[in-house]
Amino acid sequence: MGDDIQVRASQASVRAPADDETFRRCFDDHVDNVRITARLLCGDWHRAEDLTQSAFLKVYLAWPRLTDRDRLAGYLRQVVVRTFLSERRRLWRRLEWLTDSTPETPSPDSTGEDRIVLVEALATLPARQRAVLVLRYWHDLGIEDTAAALGCSPGTVKSQAFKALATLRARLRTQFGERLVATSWASEVEDDA
Repeated sequence: MGDDIQVRASQASVRAPADDETFRRCFDDHVDNVRITARLLCGDWHRAEDLTQSAFLKVYLAWPRLTDRDRLAGYLRQVVVRTFLSERRRLWRRLEWLTDSTPETPSPDSTGEDRIVLVEALATLPARQRAVLVLRYWHDLGIEDTAAALGCSPGTVKSQAFKALATLRARLRTQFGERLVATSWASEVEDDA
């Protein structure tokens, strides 16, 4: 009986070489996008690599069952987000946060570092709020698509996005406040002209 189970398990894991080649092409086509999404979600390139590998491993294991391979980008996005959220729920991930450098606060007048500041602020948000912002505004998904990727209701997406944006505005006001005031003043001057 035990040998019969091992035979079935080994037969199930055998893949056709064409299937592996198709998966390799999928990996080559989508790895950069998945890696960037993972980086935006977790805020660390090393963890993003681990998250990318985990996501592609899950897709590889499900590869024979995937029928609609034209929609792989959305499926991969959903897998990486759900993998990120499930990892964030694990207690041992919360015990310590390892970084490769000390935290630095950028000077308010450095315009080239705006993206870095935004990514750092994004990393301070709770995991679900971060996932909503990445899907909605980085991947430009609609509310329904974001809800489907996260496995929640559209109302949850809206409320999480509202809370996340309010938190980001409050945190970034000190770094971008002067520029925002100057920009709004400049636009008022142009309107008057």
